Amino acid sequence: MLDMENDYSRGAHPAVLRRLAETNGQSMPGYGTDPVCASAATRIRDLTGDPDDDVWFLVGGTQTNQTVLDVLTPPYAGVAAAESGHVATHEAGAIEATGRKVLTLPAHDGRLDAEDLDRLCSGLEDDPNGEHMASPGSVYLSHPTEYGTLYTLVQLEAISSVCRRHGIPLYVDGARLGYGLAARGTDVTLRDLDRLTDAFTIGGTKVGALFGEAVVFPRHGAPAHLTTRIKRRGALLAKGWLLGLQFDVLLSDGLYMDISRNADDRADEIRAALDARGYRIAHRSTTNQIFVSLDDGIRRRLERDVVLGFMQREPDGRSLMRICTSWATTPADVGRLVALL
Repeated sequence: MLDMENDYSRGAHPAVLRRLAETNGQSMPGYGTDPVCASAATRIRDLTGDPDDDVWFLVGGTQTNQTVLDVLTPPYAGVAAAESGHVATHEAGAIEATGRKVLTLPAHDGRLDAEDLDRLCSGLEDDPNGEHMASPGSVYLSHPTEYGTLYTLVQLEAISSVCRRHGIPLYVDGARLGYGLAARGTDVTLRDLDRLTDAFTIGGTKVGALFGEAVVFPRHGAPAHLTTRIKRRGALLAKGWLLGLQFDVLLSDGLYMDISRNADDRADEIRAALDARGYRIAHRSTTNQIFVSLDDGIRRRLERDVVLGFMQREPDGRSLMRICTSWATTPADVGRLVALL
């Protein structure tokens, strides 16, 4: 079967596996206190241009989102997010399990809008009953979004401005960040994220690592006792050097961007083939996720040979399916899919 369901179905980039094998016999200190994690953190600071970044390595996406939002959000407040945001849909209530309500706002092709956010914050601040309601204590967005769409720099700056005006930390989930930074036509860089946010992640699980996410708190912004709080959320790995090693490899010599660009380029080829054959694509993007509307007959035919991701049933009875490329997708994989289309 040709697997196009998601971007975490393959193991790790061969360079990561080679380094793991080479260092397997070495002993390392635990919990991220090792020299490999220190080297990876230095690479991240070099890329962001901020020597004051606090960098941590956590085991997975949901644990990371839950932990970061837990430490950023006051216990009496909620987390503002687009209604399609990952924390509002596919994280099994992980944020609510911390006692924080997810306050959803309309999604504009997956994106949060600065004006919507400002209205929510201002409305609660002016409401005489505001003390009886959960107000935003943090703002969550992902780049790319759940639909593979991207924020422009102007949009991110507007959201950051609203957050700072209302005194609310901004967190960007970068589980697929590489595919966003490498996308054709984007004007958002890693240095922009460092400048505009209070925390963001650099995804590894979906971008060439076996597992793991790097969390960056710009401007020495990491909360106190963070190791303890990470451990309480089950996101602290005893063999922490396994996380640092993977990022140390991926962030060397432009590898992270190169493999991300491969996924985006392969997705562009698939989009062109879908367009040429008259398929209906939703949520136009330039990243590695493609959402295509299929009738039942075409879906059954394709699924004999291709694993696709199911998103939802559409009002007309068709299925919205996801085609997802990854760092490991080859031109041969694309050729096989195009032949089936």
